[in-house]
Amino acid sequence: MSSGPCVLVTGGCGYIGSHTITCLLNSPHNYSVVVVDNLSNSSSISLDRVSEICELDETSRKNRLAFRQVDLCDNAALRKVFEEFPKFSACIHFAGLKAVGESQRIPLNYYENNMNSTFNVIRLMEEFGCYNLVFSSSATVYGSADVMPITENTPVGVGITNAYGRTKYMIEEVLKDFYNSQSLTKTEKNPWSITLLRYFNPIGAHPSGLIGEDPNGIPNNLMPYVSQVAVGRRDFLTIFGNDYNTSDGTGVRDYLHVMDLAEGHLSAIQYMDKKGSGLFTFNLGTGNGCSVLDMVKAMEKACGHEVKYKIGPRRPGDIATCYADASLAEKEMNWKATRGLDEMCSDLWCWQKKNPQGFNIQS
Repeated sequence: MSSGPCVLVTGGCGYIGSHTITCLLNSPHNYSVVVVDNLSNSSSISLDRVSEICELDETSRKNRLAFRQVDLCDNAALRKVFEEFPKFSACIHFAGLKAVGESQRIPLNYYENNMNSTFNVIRLMEEFGCYNLVFSSSATVYGSADVMPITENTPVGVGITNAYGRTKYMIEEVLKDFYNSQSLTKTEKNPWSITLLRYFNPIGAHPSGLIGEDPNGIPNNLMPYVSQVAVGRRDFLTIFGNDYNTSDGTGVRDYLHVMDLAEGHLSAIQYMDKKGSGLFTFNLGTGNGCSVLDMVKAMEKACGHEVKYKIGPRRPGDIATCYADASLAEKEMNWKATRGLDEMCSDLWCWQKKNPQGFNIQS
């Protein structure tokens, strides 16, 4: 690998991971990246596309972007990655099962995979002297919060309605306990710097249209479903409830461009470099709420035609409104979401139009 800082990115072939890698590779800090992914819900094609976006020739790709197909729950295989590469300067931990509905059907798989993989990562980081960790958390940790906007001081862990969200909450608690244990047991200064990034609703794609969200099967999230209806893969969208206490009766959420979110991870690494030891928590969102119908109209504007939808009953556990106060990230990390709704949808449409079957280029 190159002589610059080397970052381990778990789950780096996935949606948010691949976009974050473009930011790392294009950064003036000359980062190199080692990606570990088991490809259970992603494709290594995304890394070929990342290389194209970042204009990596064969030599520079060899020096700056490595991929190892490893399951993080396989501790022996993950250890070989740590042994193979020079000391990692930081780890960004994206990897994990993430389908909300599936987590309700097979919760033990989610607890086993998401927790054990994280334990393996932390233990090997400690053993090999990598003390900077960015954890991919989620606004789901806020559960049934009903006071808006949500700040980092909003209570967490109450009213979480699915196993996926509970694993995010539990991992946050594990990381807090682990960080505090290092302060108690070490005579010297705690070497660890851990940042918990609580995402709201990432959408969109890289403006090149080369990488984007490519869910397996029926999309669990709103905008991939909307874009698949727009491109003709699905007949219509079902909107779950139009009788909420919102401007148009549909649920309101905080949507942010995936490239803004990706840049948040770069900001976190640089923030930890500056601050040194610490446990930091930041919301990443726009601070604005958009309804489901707002999103449908924005996609219609982007694609130039109607997006068909039907109204269905509310889903259990859904709340009317959820949006972030992300001012702490701006104050501390100098990060702010800058891309608007039109850009989110136009970039999403660019990706979907160029890749109507996602990375499944044989379809």
